[in-house]
Amino acid sequence: MRMKRMLSCLAAGALVLSAAPARAQFGGAEKTAIKEGFVLPGGQTRILVFRPDVAVGEQTTGGMNEPNAEWTQQARANMLAALDRARAVQGSTLVMVPELEGEKAALVADYTALFKAVANAAFNHKMFPGNRLPTKKGVFDWTLGDEASALKSLGGDYGLFFYTYDSYGSTGRKVAQVLGLLLGAGLIPSGVHIGYAGLVDLATGDLVWLNADLAMGGDPRTVEGADKRVAQLLEDFPGKSASQTTGTVKVDVPPEKTAGEPVP
Repeated sequence: MRMKRMLSCLAAGALVLSAAPARAQFGGAEKTAIKEGFVLPGGQTRILVFRPDVAVGEQTTGGMNEPNAEWTQQARANMLAALDRARAVQGSTLVMVPELEGEKAALVADYTALFKAVANAAFNHKMFPGNRLPTKKGVFDWTLGDEASALKSLGGDYGLFFYTYDSYGSTGRKVAQVLGLLLGAGLIPSGVHIGYAGLVDLATGDLVWLNADLAMGGDPRTVEGADKRVAQLLEDFPGKSASQTTGTVKVDVPPEKTAGEPVP
């Protein structure tokens, strides 16, 4: 119950923050933040990889987003495959969280939503200069709460969460962009590409590493683009020394649409 109340409060705050213009919120932002003194422990660390929260759609002429289920499914499948090839997490065992049912499914859904709300708060109040809270200026101190330890039962010591949002400019939107320039209306942006990834210590619920970018590269609907996107999401991932790195093992990859199928 405490976690659900925390989620409701943070989600409400996130909605208020998201109403502000993106350029005002995120100008001059730091892309990566890490809890002071944090390093992954030696040995074979087990990291639970939660299914990437992926949304892909098309930006209409008026700037609205129309979700595309096929693009979204393809992008998620490609990103999961790209994680298998990622070098940033070498030395750790990645445990892909499978499709679950019942209480465990609800637990994962709740904490995925809670992570998004906490990450959004951290972006706005720590990583972006204009909105920094006085109490957060010198520290990176954000948490999902100690009840997150319930996720350890899924087989990991840390939780790795991903979120990406892509809205590709339609032909009409691109035409409007050109006309805006020709008619002196100023720049009309075409396309939105946002992504972030975070690592949570499941013993404490603390957010120990966060990487965000509001101008993501790579088209996750393609294999090559997904590799680029995942590499960008994992930039400055807290690693281990060479003596601690023993190779990466991937297990429990859930079935998805075959990666690499052509995008319409």
